Order: sequence, then C-alpha cells, then structure tokens
Amino acid sequence: MPWRGPDEEGEFPTLGWYVIDWMIGNLAQPGRDDGAPYIPTKEQAEFLLRYYELHPVTGKRVIHRALLSRPRGWGKSPFVGAIALAEACADVVPDGFDAYGEPVGRPWHSIRTPLVRIAAVTEQQTDNTWLPLLEMARGRSLSTDYGLECLDTVIYLPRGEVSPITSSATSTKGDPACFASLDQTEEWTATNGGVRLAKVMRFNAAKLGGSLIETPNAYTPGVGSVAEKSAADYQAIIDGRSRARGILVDHREAPPETDMTDEQSLVTGLRYAYGDSSDHPDGCVLHDPPCAPGWSPIERLTSEFWDTSNEPQDLRADLLNQITHASDAWLTEPEVRASSDLAREVQPGDRIVLGFDGSRKRARGVTDATALIGCRLSDGHLFTIGVWEQPDRLPVGPDGKPVEWQVPVVEVLAAIVEAFATYDVVGFYADPAKWESHVADWEAAYGPQLKVQATRQHPIEWWMTGGRSTLIVRALEKFHTALTEGELTHDGSSALVRHLVNARRRPSRSGLQIAKAHPDSPHKIDAAVAAVLAWQCRLDAIAKGVAEEEEMFGGTF
Repeated sequence: MPWRGPDEEGEFPTLGWYVIDWMIGNLAQPGRDDGAPYIPTKEQAEFLLRYYELHPVTGKRVIHRALLSRPRGWGKSPFVGAIALAEACADVVPDGFDAYGEPVGRPWHSIRTPLVRIAAVTEQQTDNTWLPLLEMARGRSLSTDYGLECLDTVIYLPRGEVSPITSSATSTKGDPACFASLDQTEEWTATNGGVRLAKVMRFNAAKLGGSLIETPNAYTPGVGSVAEKSAADYQAIIDGRSRARGILVDHREAPPETDMTDEQSLVTGLRYAYGDSSDHPDGCVLHDPPCAPGWSPIERLTSEFWDTSNEPQDLRADLLNQITHASDAWLTEPEVRASSDLAREVQPGDRIVLGFDGSRKRARGVTDATALIGCRLSDGHLFTIGVWEQPDRLPVGPDGKPVEWQVPVVEVLAAIVEAFATYDVVGFYADPAKWESHVADWEAAYGPQLKVQATRQHPIEWWMTGGRSTLIVRALEKFHTALTEGELTHDGSSALVRHLVNARRRPSRSGLQIAKAHPDSPHKIDAAVAAVLAWQCRLDAIAKGVAEEEEMFGGTF
C-alpha cells in the first residue's frame, strides 16, 4: 500500500517518528547513572523527521547527507551518537508502507553487514561522540536486547560493528559503512587529511544507499574545510547551479545584529543560537510557547565575552555559531547579513543606477562570474539583476570530457536591455575589462540618456584596474562604510552575499583594494565589484543633483 498522504499541509512520510520512539525506549541519557532515557529535544526531533524523510511514491530515503551546525555545548555529539546506535540496531532501512499507509523499516543487518563509523581527524575528536555513545549503549538494556558487546574501542554487533576512525583515508577506502558521523568538519582540511576522508566516506555511503552526518561549528570562509564545501554544495542546489540532491543543511546562528558589547543583545543571540539547550529561565525562544530550560549555561557563556583574553572571532564562531570571516576578509558574513533587507522590493519605473563587472573564460580553473547589480536612487537598496556563474559540474561532451563553460553573452546583453526597459536608469558604471566592445555599444545606445556619466567621452566605462588606484580605493572605502554603518541595504541574494564575503583585502600604495583569495580561486567576487560600481554611481548621481527632492527626503540618508 502506498503512503496514505498528508492529513495536514506540509506533512511528509518519515521514519523519524519511529527513530525518536526507539531512542527513548532503548538509549540511556549520557552523564547519568540512573538509567534515565535519552529524550531528544523538540529541535532534535525536527531534525530527525527531516533526516529520515521518505519519498511519498518510491518510499526511498530523501536525505543521504546532512550537516547539523550548532554552537559548542549544544549537544551535537551525543545526538549524533544516538543516531549512530539507531543506524546500527533499529529498523531504519525503508521497507515500504504498512496496511495503514504508514512507513515501515527493517534493520541494516537484514540486507548486509552494518558498519557504523564515528569519524574525526584526531582520536580526541572521535571521543566527543564515542564516549557518550558508549554510555548510551551501556546504560540500559540495549546491549542485552540487541546482543551487543560494548568494548572501550569498538561495539561488536551480532553482525557488524560500531567503531571510531581517524583521517587515514587509505584505510577506509572501500569500507562499506552504512552510516558515518563526521565531527567538527570545520577543522577538516586538505592538510590534515580531512577532505580526503570525507570524500571517501561519502563515496562509500553512496555505494550502498547509506548516509552520513557532519556536526561542525561555524566554519571560517576561505579555509577550504569540509564544512565550508558542504555548505557551498547545498547553496548551489538552492541556487539551481547544481543538480545534486539529498543534502540537508541545518545551520542556526545568532542574528547578525547581535552586539557582543551589549549584554541584553548578547543573551538574546546566545539563546537563539543554543535553542532548546539554553538554560535560560524563560526557556527556549524557538517555540511558542517557549520550551523548558535546557543545559547550556547562557549566563556562564556570556561571561566568556567579557574575558579580554578570548578572541572575538573565536567567540562568534564557537558560541554564537556565526560564520565570520577569513583573517584578510574585506567584510564579515554577519556584517553582510545584517545589511540585507528582504522586505524592500524594487518596482518597475523606479529610478535606479547600474553596476556591471564581466568576464569571459579562463585558460584554467573556474571562469570568473559576470554580474549586473542595480541600486535604487531613493534609498540605496542594492538588488541583483543577474549573476552568471560557472556551474559546479560541467556537462560532459561526446568525448567524455567536460564542456568548457563561457558566460552566456546573449543572455547578459538581453538583461541590460530589459533593465533599461523596466526601470528609469539614470546611471550605469561598467568595468570594461574583456567587454570593451559591448561597453562601447552600451555607451552609444544609452549614453545620451544617462543623467550621471563616468566621463564625457565614456559615460559608462569605469575601470576597476589599472592606473586609477586612488579612485578605486575611495569607491571601496565608501561602499564598505555604507554597508557597515547601515547606509545601504541589499536583497540578500545568495550570489551577492557570497561574493561580498569572498572578497579579500589587498594593500596597495593608494590604500586597500579587494581581490579573490588567489588568482585561481573558485570563490568569485564579481557581484561585489558590480555592487561597488552601482553604489559609486549612486553617490555621483546624488552629488550631481540627479535625485529628486521628494526621493531624497523619502530615502535613508
């Protein structure tokens, strides 16, 4: 019998309800000696429902790879240890629907030898999950009921085992693990073997329909960690740049406007980041009404922010779970997120200016993006008209090799025409590098109607390279100040946010400029450059008196 269908809007088939009941009935709460059951919080239960979601027609698992990102002390490690034990013993393999249309499962050992791995790049990291997992397995009757032999370094199943492993990826190649937990993947990099270990374990799980869960804290952009790559893979799916499926990312961080110097703001941010684990007397703020207090000591955590020996960036990442920035980042992700305003909408006929940064193709590496960003004159709201980026996976040609990607020039040109037809465009600044002929065409077509012009000879051409370093530095300074001081807003588009965060500070004789992390970096900044050009064009328009008075008084100046 197929799935009975939803009784309520948003309902979906899942084995998560069964797994929750199984955990409560079989696992002990770690850290206690009275055999109290392990009870997932509501927040954790919601994750389990999504992680074990099934396709309503095929009945197969929807998710095969998950990333659960929370601050330190939230309880990620015991939680994923509980999931590991469920994968080892419980009926988690989909087996159709019962006579009532409810999903049912069977254990892994009914189809193959289950191997469950607790992975990390060091033995100390594996202990984060392994030690509470042992307590959960030993604290009640699980070992007797399921015939487990719980040793300090391995749990033997009647068929299969649960064990910790570290980053010697060659020893795991071909290891048919049906489930793996990957702890602290914000620290898994190419240098410590973490990137290769994650790749091998994902491939192993894929071969037999298994799954894995990463449990990182907030990663640092630009480090190249496994957590950063997984978040990028998920964002590519959301943006339509990837055809991959089956990735669940559950990341929650303190609001970007959290002020670490203001106690009330800090407590609010910590309570939100820690969710159900917050021990605040008013309970968790995620639910209405708030849930009961948890175990994470919010008052004690707050005191860490007053200790001057702690690095603010570490506090943001570890306790507020905020994805911050690389050491040479031009802007931090909290700053960029705080300046977004999704409620503002630009309407046809609005008076705007445009910024453009283009590319063509590269001899090697990932081709740079091409971006067209608009900025409303009245309130300084930046919005994304188009960002054309090379997809993560290129189509394969008849010879079996990836087809070279190039910027769709015709599509870009059409977007320019449509922008001028839709809005009242009074200014347009474009970096002409590799687009010189097209910029010349735009100047011929639109130059006479533009109320603000870069120069008399070239109303649109605005070089971001070459001998104009002083002008470039000033434009970057003005944009940076406007964003960090709340003078501008933006639409929060994925591409614009990513490109702004990707930009790195580069000192020059004239001052700070921006660039990619390195010339061949796949992390592009073209939308950031286009946004800077649009903002500079707006400033010039205001300086020349282009803005109407009613627009000025109605804007955010």
